[in-house]
Amino acid sequence: MAVEELQSIIKKCQILEEHDLKEEDFGLFQLAGQKCIEEGHIDQLLEIIQNEKNKVVIKTMAWNLVGPVVRCLLRNDKENDKRKKYFLVLDLLVKLCNPKELLLGLLELIEEPSGKQISQIILLLLQPLQTVIQKLPNNKAYSVGLALSTLWSQLSLLPVPYSKEHIQTDDYGLYQCCKALIEFSKPFVEEVIDDKENKENENKKLKDELLKFCFKSLKYPLLTAQFLEQSEEAGNDPLRCFASEIIGFLSAIGYPFPKIIFNHGRKKRIWNYLEFEEEEDKQLADSVASLAYLVFVQGIQIDQLPVVLSPSYILQFNMGHTEVFLQRTEESVLSKGLELLKNGLLRIEDNSLLYQYLEIKSFLTVPQSLVKVMTLCPIETLRKKGLAMLQLYINKLDSQGKYTLFRCLLNTSNHSGVEAFIIQNIKNQIDMSFKKTPNKWFTGPQLISLLDLVLFLPEGVETDLLQNSDRIMAALNLLRYLVIKDNENDNQTGLWTELGKIENNFLKPLHTGLNMSKAHYEAEIKNSQENNQVVQKSKDLCSVTVGREEIPSMPPEMQLKVLHSALFTFDLIESVLARVEELIEIKTKSTSEENVGIK
Repeated sequence: MAVEELQSIIKKCQILEEHDLKEEDFGLFQLAGQKCIEEGHIDQLLEIIQNEKNKVVIKTMAWNLVGPVVRCLLRNDKENDKRKKYFLVLDLLVKLCNPKELLLGLLELIEEPSGKQISQIILLLLQPLQTVIQKLPNNKAYSVGLALSTLWSQLSLLPVPYSKEHIQTDDYGLYQCCKALIEFSKPFVEEVIDDKENKENENKKLKDELLKFCFKSLKYPLLTAQFLEQSEEAGNDPLRCFASEIIGFLSAIGYPFPKIIFNHGRKKRIWNYLEFEEEEDKQLADSVASLAYLVFVQGIQIDQLPVVLSPSYILQFNMGHTEVFLQRTEESVLSKGLELLKNGLLRIEDNSLLYQYLEIKSFLTVPQSLVKVMTLCPIETLRKKGLAMLQLYINKLDSQGKYTLFRCLLNTSNHSGVEAFIIQNIKNQIDMSFKKTPNKWFTGPQLISLLDLVLFLPEGVETDLLQNSDRIMAALNLLRYLVIKDNENDNQTGLWTELGKIENNFLKPLHTGLNMSKAHYEAEIKNSQENNQVVQKSKDLCSVTVGREEIPSMPPEMQLKVLHSALFTFDLIESVLARVEELIEIKTKSTSEENVGIK
């Protein structure tokens, strides 16, 4: 019945001109054709399509049968004769139908599915889509751009595998699609290459569309994707192969990666396409950072890099790309930023990175971003790696650079542990200055200016000593070291000249603050012990307020441990403070006696 209906409609349409066909005719044709497909009359449908008499009608109307054929192929995924015939119908429709209508129909089909069906339909339709575009008489660049944009939008809905196991299983078919997408794009890249010397507008537009596709691919999936270890067989990593092809495409269409990496962010325009100029800072930063990682860390096509480039020159540009990575929160992206930074820093000799580089914005924002990773990232391995990278960065700077960075981080970190880390680094630099050639940045007036940021309490006697305990202990240890190492008569560090200010701004307020804090916590312990007698019977949780903040509800025994731990911290600070004051008294008394003896 369905076959007869279809033949009847075709017979009616054969006598009409194309412009006389009505929307109703298209609807009846699609309905009858769809019935033929669903009822399994595939042999009869093949005969109708292949009949030369029906050629004009098939070309004009049969494109809307692609959808039903594709749905049948998705439902019947087992290889058999019936499936082969469905493929034959699809091939014939692609060969005979209007390519413009087919293009829109295929893209609509690609946009329909979700989940795991996304990759299934993309893998099914990429080859027909490529054939249709190649048949288009004009506006090929627009069609290529529309197709690549649609494909990328659908692919970007798929999760990126994050482990070796997930990469190998490829449950959502992402990597199969990436491989197929490369094959889909190759003929259009070759068109640009073959027409390189011809500056016709169409070729330029095609190059622009391919360039956009490459940048989108660098952002997804390559920005967040994990790569297999380079020691493993590189050919087994589908993402590495995809990345290599994308970078190869860029070079082929006239944008080798050195041109992109080393020009991004400069005022001089490198794009021939206006849209890239307007969106460069917002949209391309992630893509170019991803490209830098692929080249410098993964070593993909790194042999294209000019050998004359100095390590500091490479670092200068990669710091900007590192900054982009470290502004993100995804584990894989943060990890890539840290690896890219490490790769750049290891090329530099210790103490050789000139302080002038800190005038470049990224050379200050990257260490500040490292501080955020160290203090806010929930993943311990990344926090530790962030700390290691900050130390490596400090090691590479020259003395003035270290000094400048220390001042910056002491003013901006707002974290006691980070400030303690910086103070320890200051101590290390002073120690090196004592042991080797005196360093003007860590002795005398320059050091005193730096110590002003270290030897003080941010809020005077009301400073939260528990919250700032790491910083305070580090500052006291630094002061103790200076008192022991620097004699009052030598006064290499300038400490003894500023001792009165240090006592007023740091030591005396710390004494007062310790007395207040200890009294407060001792009172809280007493109250907690009294409350426990009531609470013990009911087994309820209780809360205690310390420093105007309530300690989270916990069993009474646990709260007592917390309070006693705080008291222990105060006792520790107090013991170091007492030792510092004792050393100061001994040193000043000894100097006075020496001076009397000289007289």
